[in-house]
Amino acid sequence: MHKIKVIVKKIINKNIIKRIGRQVLIIWNDIMIKFPIKKNQIIFESFNGRDINDNPMAIYKQVKADMGTEIDGLYFSVKPGVYQTLKEQYPDIKLLKRFGVKWTIKMARADFWVINSRLPIWWLKNKKTTYIQTWHGTPLKHLALDMDNVTMPGTTIKKYHDNFKIETARWDYLIAPNQYSKIIFERAFAFENKSLDIGYPRNDILYTDNNEKEIKALKKNYLGNENAKVILYAPTWRDDSFYREGVYKFKLAFSFEEFFKHVSDDTILIMRPHYLVKNSIDISGFEDRVKIMADENITELYLMSDMLITDYSSVMFDFANLNRPMLFYCYDLDHYRDELRGFYLDFESEAPGPVIQTEVDFYKQLDIYTENNQYPGYEKRFKAFQDKFIEWDDGKASQKVSDIILGK
Repeated sequence: MHKIKVIVKKIINKNIIKRIGRQVLIIWNDIMIKFPIKKNQIIFESFNGRDINDNPMAIYKQVKADMGTEIDGLYFSVKPGVYQTLKEQYPDIKLLKRFGVKWTIKMARADFWVINSRLPIWWLKNKKTTYIQTWHGTPLKHLALDMDNVTMPGTTIKKYHDNFKIETARWDYLIAPNQYSKIIFERAFAFENKSLDIGYPRNDILYTDNNEKEIKALKKNYLGNENAKVILYAPTWRDDSFYREGVYKFKLAFSFEEFFKHVSDDTILIMRPHYLVKNSIDISGFEDRVKIMADENITELYLMSDMLITDYSSVMFDFANLNRPMLFYCYDLDHYRDELRGFYLDFESEAPGPVIQTEVDFYKQLDIYTENNQYPGYEKRFKAFQDKFIEWDDGKASQKVSDIILGK
């Protein structure tokens, strides 16, 4: 009983310190945003500072190239917990520890924010700062104000909606990958400012580097084998799959042993789970043929993958740029579609590949792919999917954003 009291006291004290720290930041923020912005001071952030990747990274590279030697003001905002790792991984990029003193000063006086997720609503923006929201995917599942319920612990649907409205009201620009997304974004985000109808900057590499030399180099770098056959498995995040707040679970809906009976002997399976469950996957006995890659650049994983297996993840839209086969293993389709999130499109009829729900059918479809290196009969559907969802991708999106930032 004494131990429980000690633990509870520590938790209470930690929460009190956290609240006090936030109040100090709010007061400091309110002071700092009164100062004028600094020209060409640009802060990039990806997925709340967990990594340096996605659309912000693609834009950063282009802005840096276009600015030449005048790049003193380019920074990436990262979580303190990953600061050292990312500093070693990206020695040429200036990093700011999220909510650190230097971060608060730079953010408050930034010329531009380039961000792919949300910021806390209590962190205010300088009136002269331009906020470019890149977002991070074409929506299949209902999002933001279109969601009727949330199953994530620690929030309610009203709070979720209210916070989203506050955040999106300060976005000056929002990148849209296609007309379909633009319509949904403007409604679901209650977005009324400038939409950038340019495709996704992160997909530029799928046009510039989609060649044998680059693909072999990626396979060599990641897998040590430039000739390996690669299948990428990238399931979506399931909001209701958790033990308690902050502790999430992952269900593997097939057997590794059976999987490798239905693919070629030189096949390597790359798994791309959500970062919160990356340590919950047991690959014991299959370390040579199964690779967990939750943090690597997913666009590079697309490039070196010969096939994609997913379910309801937005990876399908980006991967479509490569004209490679996709298999949709949707073992919980009824629950996910009808109870959890709901879909914007008729997924089963529009998906550019087989949609299956049972493990038996999963292995059958692997056999078909192994025999044909594609899924015969889906050519028209694949083309229709591309026409609808990757109409604006052309390999030049990063340049278009850079031109806006640099005033061209």
